[in-house]
Amino acid sequence: MNPNDTPRGAVDPALTVAGPIGELRDVILDGVWGGAMRFVAEVSGIDALGFAFMQRAYLAAICIALIGPLVGTFLVHREMAMIGDTLAHSAFAGVAAGLFANAVFAVTLPPLLVALVVASLAALLVQMLIDYAGAYRDTSLAIVLTGSFAIGSVLITATDGGISVGINAYLFGSLATVSRTNATLLLGMTIVVGAAIALAYRPLLYVTFDEIGARAAGLDVARYNRLLAVLTAVVVVGAMQIMGVILVAAMLVIPVATTTAVSGFKRSAAAAVAVGQFATITGVTLSYVYDVAAGGTIVLVAISAYLAAAVANRIRRRPVDARRTRSEGARSAPISNGDDGE
Repeated sequence: MNPNDTPRGAVDPALTVAGPIGELRDVILDGVWGGAMRFVAEVSGIDALGFAFMQRAYLAAICIALIGPLVGTFLVHREMAMIGDTLAHSAFAGVAAGLFANAVFAVTLPPLLVALVVASLAALLVQMLIDYAGAYRDTSLAIVLTGSFAIGSVLITATDGGISVGINAYLFGSLATVSRTNATLLLGMTIVVGAAIALAYRPLLYVTFDEIGARAAGLDVARYNRLLAVLTAVVVVGAMQIMGVILVAAMLVIPVATTTAVSGFKRSAAAAVAVGQFATITGVTLSYVYDVAAGGTIVLVAISAYLAAAVANRIRRRPVDARRTRSEGARSAPISNGDDGE
């Protein structure tokens, strides 16, 4: 597939952007980011960095690895890691709705923007089911996940499979689906998510570790729960371009799980971002070199990092466990009074 081709049934948003927004996009992608990548390509001799579609892929990878673990750190500590998978299936329904509308009604709806709206609404629905319907978290997630996937599958088959080719790229991810406008959109998402986390960091942290105490302190817990849910939807839609719906939740969970041994919430989040950067950049590079799926490669690299960290933590704990065992053995040993044998 040509890197600049648009999947069948999809509308390339780049064709609809003009004026100041289009000029700003060109400055960011071609002037700033593109220039930096071309310089690195000349210095390193890596020709792939000079290709426009690879420049967009690396930009998307860096953004995903920044906001994914950042939001995922809050989710993992709240035991809501699977909300990423739920919202990914909701985003799938959004993409299907966008492609369906484009194919049937001859409109020009960017599928990713539709996916963002649908995933955000699904995030609010999950939180509403938890807060007001009395549903358990896993039940709420299951209801929204299966319902979203059902809607997406119905929309795909409603066009006699006419949009199935276009949606495959969103299901499994692809380097070629990161268009110029989508890359700029993801960069904007990254800025928004980063700013929201920075501004609401303390309340989010309080709600994450002590929701009851946060309510007692007068915080609007429901509002911060909704904020985190919507931020998760933004991350999912952004990551879907490369990771695909099936694997998108990985960047919310695996880098965070890899750094569980790091003490301190901020240090743990920073370490998770570093792991995410390693996984995405390495995965995109290997995907290009060996012509394999980018999303799957990124996840496999991330899992490898997780396993390596688990082994390293186990080896590091062995001396401590051995000393603790000897200490406990010494304390439990009987004290001799010199009368042994009598």
